[in-house]
Amino acid sequence: MKTFPGTFARILLILALSGLTADPSPASGGSETWLPAADSRSWSFPADHGSHPRFQTEWWYFTGNLTDAGGRDLGYQLTFFRTGLATESAVPQNPWSVRDLYLAHLAVSDGGSGRFYWTERVSRTGPGLAGAREGRLEVWLRDWTAVQSVGGIVLEARADGVELHLTLTPRKPPVLHGLDGLSVKGSRRGQASYYASITDLLTEGTIRVPDGERSPVSGLSWFDHEFGSNHLAGDQEGWDWFGLHLSDGTEIMIYLIRRTDGSIEPASSGTYIYADGSSEHLSMNDVDVTATGTWKSPQSGARYPSGWDIRIPRADLGIHVSPLIQDQELATKAAAGITYWEGAVRLEGSSGGKAVNGAGYVELTGYAGGLGGIF
Repeated sequence: MKTFPGTFARILLILALSGLTADPSPASGGSETWLPAADSRSWSFPADHGSHPRFQTEWWYFTGNLTDAGGRDLGYQLTFFRTGLATESAVPQNPWSVRDLYLAHLAVSDGGSGRFYWTERVSRTGPGLAGAREGRLEVWLRDWTAVQSVGGIVLEARADGVELHLTLTPRKPPVLHGLDGLSVKGSRRGQASYYASITDLLTEGTIRVPDGERSPVSGLSWFDHEFGSNHLAGDQEGWDWFGLHLSDGTEIMIYLIRRTDGSIEPASSGTYIYADGSSEHLSMNDVDVTATGTWKSPQSGARYPSGWDIRIPRADLGIHVSPLIQDQELATKAAAGITYWEGAVRLEGSSGGKAVNGAGYVELTGYAGGLGGIF
């Protein structure tokens, strides 16, 4: 589950104080309203990798586990978020109107040095500063871009000494999570997102970290795309998300929504993606995730789980997941101002009676304060 857990009221306040918007309430002044993610829909790819502007919140999330020529392990995150501030009918038709706010994060985890580099951007749409096309994957925030090309996806981003230029080639078709792509997050109607992924993307290109040279890299990436319009419930404080590549060619997605009373939201679920590209829905009864340690951030003071044992008995799977490096926390300041842990991980264990290893990404939100939330 990949939502940007900022406080919507804070975003609007910042925009208002900056003079960027005169309309602080979504859909005010017009009859048009945001569409809910509430029913099954017909999907069409690659068109549905593009923008869905009738939904208030949307994000394109790229993470990957790569290795350079010297055997150094690297992780990367490039994410774009679109937040609708007002529907089309409520926005004056000029290039400087603020219908959508775009946010983006760029991060690289360096397993060789043990260092974590990240930066962020925020912008309104016009004129041409940020945006996302409908009908095809093309999303940008200034010179950070994710564009579908012939046979793959090209990612480009550079800032503060961090650079990446990567080409991602899919080896499996898109996967729909939940019920035909409707990923339910709670009991209320519309408390859901439409959620699709490409989980197996062969990746090649270059990465640079501060004070380093551009290094050729290769490995695997994961692309998540979600859109919806509803908020998390007041009794939901955060989530733990896992996107894992196993050496036997399978992938696993798990999200656990944590409630304020310490329990796990029953609607939490996952997806098991087989080596042939077929997939199977996982309910919470199918998955057991146990944290094996903790890590306290010296920056925020938040205490995060660090290391996990994951069991999926129906797949005869048992693995241990550990961070590539401990400190992979992002304490953002642009617009939403949220703090979360998003990092590269390694794994080892067994599946179907055979040894497996692998890598992936984990996202941990809500440990450094309440969410509020735009989703």
